[in-house]
Amino acid sequence: MISKEIFYKLNNLRRCRKYSPSCRYLSNDIWNEDLTIGLKLKIEKYWKDKLCKGSFYKNNIDKKFYVLSMFPYPSGQLHMGHVRVYVIADSIARFHRMNGQNVFQPMGWDAFGLPAENAAILHGLPADKWTSSNIDHMKKQLQELGCSFDWSNELATCDPTYYKWTQWFFLKMFQSGLVYAKEAEVNWDPVDETVLANEQVDENGRSWRSGALVQKKVLKQWFIKTTQFSKALFEGLNDPSLIDWRDIINLQKHWIGECDGYKFDFKLYTDNVYRTILNVWTQYPEYVPLAAFICVKPDSFVHKYYVLNHKNVYIKNPITGSKLPILVTDRVMYPEGQETRLAVPHANSIDKELAEEHGIFYSVNQNSYLSREIICEKAKELNFGGYQVSSKLQDWLISRQRYWGTPVPIIHCTDCGAQAVPEDQLPVKLPMLDVQSGKKFKLLELVEEWIKTTCPKCGKEAKRETNTMDTFVDSSWYYMRYLDPKNSSQPFDKTLANKMMPVDIYVGGKEHAVLHLYYARFFNHFLHSIGLSPCLEPFKKLLVQGMVMGQSFKNKINGSYLKEDEVIKKGKSFFSKDGDHPVIATWEKMSKSKYNGINPMNTINEYGVDTMRLLILSSVAPTSNRNWNSDTFPGILNWQHRLWLTIREFRTVRNDDDVQRDAIDLSIFQKEEMKLLDARNYHVKKTSSNFRKSYQLSVAISKLQGLTNILRKSSKEVIKFSAEYERLLAVQIIMLTPMAPHFASALWSGFVSAPGRINHKWEQINWENDVIDQKWPQVDSDYILNLYCLVNNAVKCVLPMPKREMAILTKETAIQLTMNQDIIKEYTSSWNIIDIGFQSYEDNDSYVFIKTDRTSVAKIKSTSSKIVKNNIKL
Repeated sequence: MISKEIFYKLNNLRRCRKYSPSCRYLSNDIWNEDLTIGLKLKIEKYWKDKLCKGSFYKNNIDKKFYVLSMFPYPSGQLHMGHVRVYVIADSIARFHRMNGQNVFQPMGWDAFGLPAENAAILHGLPADKWTSSNIDHMKKQLQELGCSFDWSNELATCDPTYYKWTQWFFLKMFQSGLVYAKEAEVNWDPVDETVLANEQVDENGRSWRSGALVQKKVLKQWFIKTTQFSKALFEGLNDPSLIDWRDIINLQKHWIGECDGYKFDFKLYTDNVYRTILNVWTQYPEYVPLAAFICVKPDSFVHKYYVLNHKNVYIKNPITGSKLPILVTDRVMYPEGQETRLAVPHANSIDKELAEEHGIFYSVNQNSYLSREIICEKAKELNFGGYQVSSKLQDWLISRQRYWGTPVPIIHCTDCGAQAVPEDQLPVKLPMLDVQSGKKFKLLELVEEWIKTTCPKCGKEAKRETNTMDTFVDSSWYYMRYLDPKNSSQPFDKTLANKMMPVDIYVGGKEHAVLHLYYARFFNHFLHSIGLSPCLEPFKKLLVQGMVMGQSFKNKINGSYLKEDEVIKKGKSFFSKDGDHPVIATWEKMSKSKYNGINPMNTINEYGVDTMRLLILSSVAPTSNRNWNSDTFPGILNWQHRLWLTIREFRTVRNDDDVQRDAIDLSIFQKEEMKLLDARNYHVKKTSSNFRKSYQLSVAISKLQGLTNILRKSSKEVIKFSAEYERLLAVQIIMLTPMAPHFASALWSGFVSAPGRINHKWEQINWENDVIDQKWPQVDSDYILNLYCLVNNAVKCVLPMPKREMAILTKETAIQLTMNQDIIKEYTSSWNIIDIGFQSYEDNDSYVFIKTDRTSVAKIKSTSSKIVKNNIKL
């Protein structure tokens, strides 16, 4: 018996199949061509301008989805790491755009810093011109990747309209006591001639940039008191709004450290002259008024530069007003990461011995004892500490002595001291310097006409600060400026920030997962404290992608790197061509010095943009390292070829009058339709989950490849007459679109212009729109999904239900359903339930999580492996 639906389809097919909408493409003749690289490039050239625009509509912020990629330093050349991060981010952005969300995906440039300055010197160009030309060149390369960036919100940190607000934030911190200057022993790079933060020196004591052995110097430096926010930053990592931070939470917590003590900033004097700030950490702030002296390590900065050179070295205790002497000793235990220790003789026997040996007076008056709460509040009031922090965490040293950076907006007056540049005089612009003879920029301290100014307080002649800021300061708030980059009256519109923050997903490399992320989080906590950010944590979800690794070859004897063409393979081993020496082949981070780098533009020219996008996304999860190996290419190339043949055959069969409905075995036809229907729902469910939940884009590709295999097994009769085949083919192309938008657009053009259309009114296809404007496919409302119940992370019960019911399932109803099942009753009747959680995902299964205290495991041990799948019992 033929169903009415099939009868209608078959009888109306002849009338429908000649329908062909206007084709938005070069020519339908391309379907007679093989999918060569020439054709791929032709396709991509045609679709390029239609696909790269990422429009964001400010009148529809309620549906916002903010996709942020770590912005690049404009070296002028894309590398494979860039390709990976931006293709991952763009695929996610396109997916959410197709799901009806208003996606904001901006792009800009981390444009200050040593690399740009050194490169400009090398090429004999002004730093601003060198950087600008690199930005232009690199922007064109990024546009070649087919990424849908919103270029209308582009920014560059070297633009005065940007760093004006970096300086403005500096002044806000300066005025609130978060910024201070002190003499400090610093890491000096003798090659780059600048200070390096501790984090910029490797385990061998070498600079992270130049590779030079770092020297020690004493310089007056600017610091940001990040430690004041350390407890909030540590606790913020437990915020339930943070999704998929995985091991990054542990990395951040390790960096910050357990905030089990308090830091105090004492002023240090030599011969009654103020010299610097001495940071002292203690677990017992209540002892600060009772301290008799300060212990310092023999190899400490204080000993080397002050105690050895002056007779009278002491600190002032702001609580008591007393002078505390400095005692150099190795007889006490110092806290981790500290060179100083608070000495309290009445509470510590060793301190008492030291005081008596060195004739240091101390009071035993117990009436002077104050609670730690009172001491900490007093310290905060006097701005010398009192905040909880770990002993190892230090304040952020931001001074740099090189030219190409944001000038520190401070004026030094002989009478008035350090004064903030008035806000109406911002930005303090860098003077545009050319390269001097000897290929070197002037240091700012040598630019007399720029340094000379007047004191904003007394009006006398004064000098500008000649240090510039660490580029991490610029890159710690760019995600906020993206929202409003043309605003000249404020750093960004607060109302807009309230609607747009936090960032929904942040994609970047793991090398930035500690320092950059820590500074960005600090900056946002600060912005929140002054009412400019609506949230404490700036980034809701993190996707930390692995590195792209290239195969390198190293001479086993002398350790020198060899080019690939200098190596031969014998069996499974490698040897050098010139001397038949054994060679070690390994996978390492791509580097010119290791001869294992790959130029992305060469790959694009050889394979096409979309092929490279699919290659970079395939094989491994985004969070894993990706070995760039041409041996993996055939899988993607063959898949593209099979997709091309699928559309070609679809068009051919739909045009073929020799395929007759009379030859159809309806029972077989109906079974095939059911298989295709189930395949569509299954693959939509799984692929959507890979995009929406896990971001396992390599698995999404694998699922879509499996879907292609199903399509290619279909008979001509199914291809021509099956509505489900047509739906499945549409779904295949739509779900390919975020990852390969040019190629999918061409496939879609061939699909919608084929004759014999069956699904005229199917709500999941808009036949008049290009594929990038299609809605993401959905699971059918009657498709069966599962409600899983897990007890202590083990699945104990599975309850199937149609999607329409799953979609309206509340936490309360889900818990009631699972708790009514006999197998769950058996567990929960004898165990103490600690917690019950519920998770649901759009177009996917739902989960009830029951956590018990396991006190009665033995009682029901016999049922521990039982899993029940049954009808829902109300």
